[in-house]
Amino acid sequence: MLKVIGTDSYLLEIDKWPKADRLAADKIPKQLAMNPFAGDPLGYRFLREKRVGGKRVYYLVYEDLKLVLLVAASAKKDQQVTINHVKSQLDEYRQVAEEVIKQGV
Repeated sequence: MLKVIGTDSYLLEIDKWPKADRLAADKIPKQLAMNPFAGDPLGYRFLREKRVGGKRVYYLVYEDLKLVLLVAASAKKDQQVTINHVKSQLDEYRQVAEEVIKQGV
C-alpha cells in the first residue's frame, strides 16, 4: 500500500470545486493507495489522471518512495495546460516527494 499525499496547490484547487465533485475527489486517495495505476497515463507511466465528472485530478506515482503525490486539478478545458505545467515541474515534485518521505508525513 502506498502513501497518498496532496500538495498545497492541489488541495486549494479541490476546495474550489462544487461539493459533489469534492466528495468524489476525496475518495481518490484511498483508491490510489491500493492501486496507484488506476488512472489514465499521460505520456509517462508515473504521470496519471483520474476523472471526476468534467474535472481531472493529476498525480505522480513514485514506486521507489512508495508514494503517490496528488499535484494538480483542473477542468477538462484546462487539461493540456495543466499537464504541460506538471511536466515542467517534475524535478520540483520529486524534491517534494523526497521531503515528504524524509519527514515521515
